[in-house]
Amino acid sequence: MYEKKIAQLIKQLEDESSRCADLEEQLSGIRHYLSGNKKSVQMQEKEVDELKREILKLNEDAASTIQSLRARNNELSLEKELLNGELKTLKDKLLYEERKRRCLEDEIIILKNALNDDNAEYESKRPYKGDATTRSMLSLGGPANIPKSNRSRETISGQKDTISKIFEEGKTVNVVANLAAEGFPLSFEVAVLTQDCGYCYDVNQERIVEEGGLDTLLLLLESSEDVNIHRVTAGAIANLAMNSSNQGLIMGKGGARLLANIASKTEDPQTLRMIAGAIANLCGNEKLHVTLKKDGGIKALLGMVQCGHSDVVAQVARGFANFAKCESRVFVIVCSKGHRKGRSLLIEDGVLNWMATSSATFSASTRRHIELSLCHLAQNEDNTLEIIRSGGIKELIRISQESSREDTRNLAKKALDSNPAFSAEIHAT
Repeated sequence: MYEKKIAQLIKQLEDESSRCADLEEQLSGIRHYLSGNKKSVQMQEKEVDELKREILKLNEDAASTIQSLRARNNELSLEKELLNGELKTLKDKLLYEERKRRCLEDEIIILKNALNDDNAEYESKRPYKGDATTRSMLSLGGPANIPKSNRSRETISGQKDTISKIFEEGKTVNVVANLAAEGFPLSFEVAVLTQDCGYCYDVNQERIVEEGGLDTLLLLLESSEDVNIHRVTAGAIANLAMNSSNQGLIMGKGGARLLANIASKTEDPQTLRMIAGAIANLCGNEKLHVTLKKDGGIKALLGMVQCGHSDVVAQVARGFANFAKCESRVFVIVCSKGHRKGRSLLIEDGVLNWMATSSATFSASTRRHIELSLCHLAQNEDNTLEIIRSGGIKELIRISQESSREDTRNLAKKALDSNPAFSAEIHAT
C-alpha cells in the first residue's frame, strides 16, 4: 500500500519537474524576446535622436535662410518705397502741370465768355417790379387795396410830402415806425421801402441799409402773413442782394433762412419768383455758399421748381448757374495752386440730378442757365463720380452738340475731352 502511494508521489514529482522544465524554457524564451525588444527600442531611440538632431539642424538652417530673406525683403521694400516716392513726385509734377495747363485754358474760356454771361445775368437780375398789384403798391399815392378814386389829391399830396420829409430828415432808421405814426397802413410802409430799394443807384437804398431798413424788411418778412407783403418785401431784398456788400448783411441777419421759410409756406408764383430771385442773387457770392446751403437756400430753390411756373424755374436755374459759376472760378484758382477744392455743394442737395434730367424740358433762357451750370460743375474733377451716376455725361454730350450758344458747346466739349473718366465712360457705353 505504501509502495503504491510512493509510486504515485514519484510520478507527481516527475510531472512537476517536467512542468518546471517547460516553464523555465518559456521563461528563457520570454527573456530572449525581451532582450531582443530592448535592443530594438534602443536602436529606435538612437534613430529618434539622430532625427531630432537632423530636424534641429534643418530648423537652424531654415531660420538662417528666413532671416536672410527678411533682410533682403527689407532692403527691397526700402528700395521700392524710394522708387514709389520718386514716381509719386514725378506724377504729382506731371499732374500739376497738366491741371495748370487745363485751368489756364478754362480761365481763358471763362474770361472770353465773361462779358456775354455778365450781360445776360444783368438782364435777368434787373430790379423786380412785380405784377400789377405790386406796382400799384409801389405808387406813392397809397396802398394797393385803397382805390385811387377814394383818395383826394390833397391826401395823395400830403402823403408824398410826409414821406419826403421823413427821408429828408434822416429818419430812415425808423421809417416804418415814423410812417405808422403818420397813420399809414402796414402794406404801404412796405411799399415805400420796396420802392426806395428798387432804385439800385439811389442814395436812399444805401441809407436804408446803413440805418436799419434791412432789419425792418426782414422783420416784416418774418412777422407778416400777407402774401402781398411777402412778395414786395422779397423783391426789395432781391434788389438789395444785387450789391455784394449787402449780400453779407442779408445772410448775417438770417435773410436766406427767412426766404426759404416763406418759400415753403406759399404757393403764389409771383412771391416764389421774388424769393427765387433774391436767393439767386445771393448765390453769386462764393463766400456765402456754405452758409447759404446751411440755411436751406439751395434746398429752397430746388423745392420751388415744384410749382412749375416758368418764371420761378428761370430764377431757380439762374441761381444754380450763379452758384456753379462761382465754384468754377474758385476751382480754377485752387487748381493753379496745385490743391483740390472738393465736390460741389450743389450735389449734396440733389441739384445735379435735377439738372441732368430736366435741362432740355424748359424755355431757352432757363435751359441755357442749366446747361451752363452742368458745364461748370463738370470742370471740377471731384464731381466726376456724381456726374457719371446722375447721367450727366449724356447731357453734356447733348449740350456739346445741340446747345444754342457756341461758348457753352465749347465748354461742354472741353469738360468731356479733359476728363479721362468721362472719356472712358463714353467709350464703355
